[in-house]
Amino acid sequence: MDTRADNMAGVQADEVKACCAAAYASDWARHLLGESFHPGGLLLTKRLGTLLDLGPGKHLLDVAAGKGASAIFLAQQFGCEVNGVEYGQEAVREATRAAEAAGIAHLTHFEQGDAERLAFADGQFDAIICECAFCTFPNKIAAAEEFARVLRPGGSMGLTDLTRKGSVPPELQGLLAWIACIADALRIDEYARYLSDAGLTVDRIEPHDDALTTMVHDIRTKLFAAELLVKLKQMNLPSLDFEQAKSLARAAADAVKDGRFGYALMTAAKPG
Repeated sequence: MDTRADNMAGVQADEVKACCAAAYASDWARHLLGESFHPGGLLLTKRLGTLLDLGPGKHLLDVAAGKGASAIFLAQQFGCEVNGVEYGQEAVREATRAAEAAGIAHLTHFEQGDAERLAFADGQFDAIICECAFCTFPNKIAAAEEFARVLRPGGSMGLTDLTRKGSVPPELQGLLAWIACIADALRIDEYARYLSDAGLTVDRIEPHDDALTTMVHDIRTKLFAAELLVKLKQMNLPSLDFEQAKSLARAAADAVKDGRFGYALMTAAKPG
């Protein structure tokens, strides 16, 4: 079932992980994606927290936590304890500093780690979230099994991610598309199957395609604005290939408009 290796077109799994981590830590990613780095932003993160019944005394794991925006927000909003795991070491450092600045360091802890090999005990967490990242994991079977392993019996997980209908267009393949969470977007039933095969029971699926439409529109607008500012020497984004980025954004916008891509929220429980 794990077909990503067949679709990667020669891109190695470790290269994808390293490039994703480096890209998300860059200045241009912050400029284009904002702080939360996923469609729906913190509003959709709050929806996940509510569905997972977070609160004081609950222990949450945020897989692919990035720079900690969601973990810090959920700790503030719900009073839960949050462990954030992120592949990129620089993002871990930034998340730690952000938690300290927010006065929430006593409830949050960030560390470098791999979703496919989580360094936690069996049944350690009451809840897990994974936002707009599962589709980038090279070994999705291993990641789903790790979710189930570290979740306590009766615990719940929430996942949000890009979805697709039909095949991925050629112009939305390649390394940049992998980093942008496009090239290996799955059908909704495929996400559900990975979780179910790992022993979790999927109990809710919500479409949030409007969140993706808004994000793609915002990224295209920011790309054009950033290119102008760079040309005027009012902004420095040396690592961003504007032509490649604009081409990818245009193709993504067309695919979203045609209904080939969407965004979904899914929750699942570990039987008690």
